[in-house]
Amino acid sequence: MKEEMDRLYQTRRRFAESMHLSDNTMPNKLDRIDRRILELLQRDARISVAELADQVGLSPTPCGRRIRQLEESGLIERQVVLLDQKKAGLPMTVLVQISLEKQTKDKLQSFEEEIASLPEVMECFLITGSAVDYMLKVVTADLDHYQQLLLDKLTAMPGISSIISNFVMRQPVRKTELHLDHLK
Repeated sequence: MKEEMDRLYQTRRRFAESMHLSDNTMPNKLDRIDRRILELLQRDARISVAELADQVGLSPTPCGRRIRQLEESGLIERQVVLLDQKKAGLPMTVLVQISLEKQTKDKLQSFEEEIASLPEVMECFLITGSAVDYMLKVVTADLDHYQQLLLDKLTAMPGISSIISNFVMRQPVRKTELHLDHLK
C-alpha cells in the first residue's frame, strides 16, 4: 500500500512539474486538444488513436503521446467496457445506507476492505451530513439474491449498527462522462 501511494505521489509530482504546478495541485487547465481527447475517450474508449487524432486535428504520434501523458498523470484512471445491467441479468439496484457503531480509523478501514470484497457492491461512499456513514450501490439479480446478501454478508459484518435498503425503481439519468468545462 505504501509503495502504491509513493508511486502515485511521484506520478502526480512529475505531472505537476510538467504542467508547472505545485505538488498539491492537479491541473485546472488543459488545452483544447487535451479536453477534446478526454471527451472523445469518455464516449468511446475503443476509438483508434488514428481516428482520435483525426478528430482532434493531430497526427497519431503526438495524439498517442498526449494520451500516455494523461494516463501517467492519473487523469485517465482506466478504460472499461460498460455493460447493460439488465441484459447481464442484474436488473436490481439497491442503494444501501450503513451506519457503524464506531467511526474510528481502524473500523472504517476494516469495513471498507470487507465491503470491497463483495462483487455485488459497485460503489461505496463514505458520506457526511447524514445519520449514516456509508452509501453503497449494490447490483443484484433479484430480491432473493439481495436478501441473501443482506442476511448472509452485510448483517454478519462486525461493527454495523444499522442498514437501510432503498430499491431503485428506475434511473432517469445515467452518465459516465465527466464534464470538463471547468478545465478551460
